[in-house]
Amino acid sequence: MTMTTEYAKTAPDRSEVDALTGPTVVEFGTDWCGFCRAAQPLIAQAFQAHRGVHHIKIEDGSGRPLGRSFRVKLWPTLVFMLGGKEVARLVRPGDASEIRDALALIDEPLAE
Repeated sequence: MTMTTEYAKTAPDRSEVDALTGPTVVEFGTDWCGFCRAAQPLIAQAFQAHRGVHHIKIEDGSGRPLGRSFRVKLWPTLVFMLGGKEVARLVRPGDASEIRDALALIDEPLAE
């Protein structure tokens, strides 16, 4: 798998996300969010060594149930999950290394 580049307009149910078994990152944000756009190159860089991680990008907003179930307050918020359980969370990441560190908690990096 590779990094998802566009935010999905419709979100899966929380039960579907919790049922995912492999390493997963759920990213909440919007296409028009400046913080979200600024984080995209950092996220892409970090994901290069973790191509097996399932990346779900969800467009978030007021009253959106999936984002509320994860208590998302700022964008982008990245939730790192393994076996349907949250392992780490980053809000407005400013450095690719912090994203790589969180990815390493749920996935083995690819050999360079």
